[in-house]
Amino acid sequence: MKWEDYRKSDNIEDRRGEGSGGGFSMGGAGGLGIGGIIVVGLISWALGIDPRIVIGGLEMIQGGGTQTIQQTRAPAPGPGQSPARAGAPRDAQGQFVAATLAQTEDVWRRVFSADGKRYEDPRLVLFSGATRSACGFAQSAMGPFYCPQDRRLYLDLSFFRDLRDRFRAPGDFAAAYVIAHEVGHHVQNLLGKLPQVQREMSALPRQRANALSVRLELQADCYAGVWAYHADTQLKVLQPGDVEKALAAATAIGDDRLQRKSQGTVVPESFTHGTSQQRVAWFTTGLKSGSMSSCDTFAQGAR
Repeated sequence: MKWEDYRKSDNIEDRRGEGSGGGFSMGGAGGLGIGGIIVVGLISWALGIDPRIVIGGLEMIQGGGTQTIQQTRAPAPGPGQSPARAGAPRDAQGQFVAATLAQTEDVWRRVFSADGKRYEDPRLVLFSGATRSACGFAQSAMGPFYCPQDRRLYLDLSFFRDLRDRFRAPGDFAAAYVIAHEVGHHVQNLLGKLPQVQREMSALPRQRANALSVRLELQADCYAGVWAYHADTQLKVLQPGDVEKALAAATAIGDDRLQRKSQGTVVPESFTHGTSQQRVAWFTTGLKSGSMSSCDTFAQGAR
């Protein structure tokens, strides 16, 4: 993926190096323990917001008991701790993130403008370990996520290492897909789809709410494909093998693949992000069409 010579976004808040405290408190039948935390991390690493995390907690069914993860508040940096830095970072990974974010800004501004709408750029927060968000306390184990309350994307760059080593999905374009997916949630928020679906989910039983979450995540995958189509059309960013890398990332983080890896079994009714096949299919749909109208994952019969 070409990015070095392109514009870098200043809509970045670099909190790497900040001190942070607090954490997750575990409740429920017996508590999760470190093994349960790893399972939570793997499932959360499905690239996006699980609305139950954003609203204020994630519940998991494990061994017939309900486990609840309650978010605690992270304190502000204390004396001697590094303050957040605004603007494009100077290190290589930070520059890559800034360039990718800038490409999403340029693409979505044009797409929105063509539809008579105004795109509002999100802000991206880089952090290490843990940080604060308007949606609660964020930890690296949650993976990248978007918080609609403050319209910020949260990213610990260690996720890219895990994407490469743990999920066997290396390459710049695979990492860019991660960012583009989160921006896809921002697009949903601007269009009103995200808050609408969250309201619907809050009134539904778990299995039906999960099904809506899957549709929300697949649409963000499709929007990531729309971004890739226009970024390449406008900026010629794609290089041989890039699309395959993004598809490898989408495959690696399907709910079925993650569940099989973390617990050895697949429980379809607990899916919140979609299968590997679904994620690949919807990203490809956006990539081939370049049209938001092709991304109606909520339509009857959509798979």
